[in-house]
Amino acid sequence: MNGISAVIITRNEERNIGRCLEPLSGLADEVIVVDAESTDDTRAIAASHGARVQVRTWTNYSDQKNFANDLASHPYILSLDADEVVSDGLKAELLQHKAAGLHGAYRMKRLTNYCGSWVRHGGWYPDAKVRLFPREGTRWEGEHVHETLALPSGTSITELEHDLLHYSYHSVQDHAERIERYSTLHAEALHARGKHAGWVKRNLSPTFKFVQGYLLQGGFLDGKAGCTIARMSARAVRLKYLKLQRLDRGEST
Repeated sequence: MNGISAVIITRNEERNIGRCLEPLSGLADEVIVVDAESTDDTRAIAASHGARVQVRTWTNYSDQKNFANDLASHPYILSLDADEVVSDGLKAELLQHKAAGLHGAYRMKRLTNYCGSWVRHGGWYPDAKVRLFPREGTRWEGEHVHETLALPSGTSITELEHDLLHYSYHSVQDHAERIERYSTLHAEALHARGKHAGWVKRNLSPTFKFVQGYLLQGGFLDGKAGCTIARMSARAVRLKYLKLQRLDRGEST
């Protein structure tokens, strides 16, 4: 019972999907890509790597991932984002566990590449995530953003040594565009929970976020990338609370 289904959800990921799928050969027993109506070559690239591709209109992250997981034929799911890559070391480690017999779930450290630089500070590493888990009884939860994985009660978790590579942002503009989109989702989630954007949240939280990432968590050790990440993280907090304030007033974000 060691079969692995690699599962990826996509939308306009032609830049990333081939790089994501290449290391899965010899590791995954099947690869499933659920695509949210991409307008680029995502589906063609995925199919050329042997993936089983299914198109589905976007709903939300949890629902999309649960739908994809339900398509899996094997007892274990390796859940990846399209901008992630199983490193050589991680692949070898996973194959060792697979040969010995999989049990419980497996957590992987994520090493992020930001605009060409590997980032190890500022709260961005190790950013460990459970990405290999039993299909039966496991579900993704959450309706907005930052979905969480709910494992069956009592599931043991093995910490893996090698990194899952995360090619997060290829440019600062890409980061800015994602902040614009995600800050709206975060504001909507807070509004739905009855939260409000007070003066302290709007005016002090962005500064604290910068100090936390750049100084307290050592972002300065990552050089220019660390400084940029800290600035952009502060911007994301500011936008989130400004948009929440607009929602409090009955305005659109």
